[in-house]
Amino acid sequence: MRVVHVHRIRGIGGSERHLLTLLPALAERGVEPLLVGLDDPDWSAADFYDALRVPAVRIRSPRDLDPLLLLRLVRTLRADVVHTHLVHADVYGGLAATLRRTQLVSTKHNDDPFRTGPFRFVERGLAKLADRVVTITESLRRFTIDQVGVPAGKVETIHYGLDGVPEAWGENPPDRVPEGARVLLAVARLTRQKGIDVAVRALPELPDDTVLVVLGEGPERNALTELAREIGVERRVFLPGRVPDVAAWLRRASALAHPARWEGFGLGVLEAMLAGLPVVATRVSSLPELVADGETGFLVPAGDASALAGALARALERPELGEAGRLRAQREFSVGRMADRTASLYEALARSSAPS
Repeated sequence: MRVVHVHRIRGIGGSERHLLTLLPALAERGVEPLLVGLDDPDWSAADFYDALRVPAVRIRSPRDLDPLLLLRLVRTLRADVVHTHLVHADVYGGLAATLRRTQLVSTKHNDDPFRTGPFRFVERGLAKLADRVVTITESLRRFTIDQVGVPAGKVETIHYGLDGVPEAWGENPPDRVPEGARVLLAVARLTRQKGIDVAVRALPELPDDTVLVVLGEGPERNALTELAREIGVERRVFLPGRVPDVAAWLRRASALAHPARWEGFGLGVLEAMLAGLPVVATRVSSLPELVADGETGFLVPAGDASALAGALARALERPELGEAGRLRAQREFSVGRMADRTASLYEALARSSAPS
């Protein structure tokens, strides 16, 4: 069975990492995957394609509105199933698959608030074209049905899966984190969604030997630096950006902080669990499906710096939570489980379309 996955490529975020894991696992199960990447020329896609282990077709996609892109996809999408990811692929890939009369699956990766605005009417129309809509958490399934308005009968949940921490693609540069400091790690884009500002505000309530290290880039870098300076913790906040060896930082850390205001899944949380770290996250979106409160870490209200500080202090005193998290991640969120369920979905679609 040939399945073409369509995704706009802008570096490596959560959905791209999902594809890097899922597609080779599908190939091991007899599926013939092809990645059609809609490359945004304003972003470097080299790291993604270097890591991809299945065939790919790259299509330059510099504009949001591009009728020629639809024509190119109609010529390209020769498959038994077309599987789209995120807005650009849903629109262009969904329309192209419909024109080719190919079965269509669409995965929803986040509960971004824009999906409940006027775009929800577009998404409802696109959902009518899809044979199946996949959500990556039960929370996202409820959001997609209740707030976006996609029919419940079309939607099913297949959790992301990981079997280990990210492989290094280089050596981390030297850093200024003090020897012996207890590292509170965050792996996230520097955007309002991820709530890193809340983690910075929590630091004054934590012991002086704790520091916050945030792996990621984004538009809030300058604002976070200024906030740290304003509240007097600038020497305890480190923003090394995107690093080649995340696993090395996971080994240095004492706990993971993930104070997101909303979250599609939280791959950084799952990686930390696999590394045996206690996790403190917000009680929003998908995160309660990953973190068992009081068993593998703690859940706190979004935007509450004092609650975050208190939970992080407790997590630092209970490293055994990390081992419980590792066992939970291996049991509930494996690559094999994700790939088996995805392959079964394709097989069910094939059976439903077979002539009687």
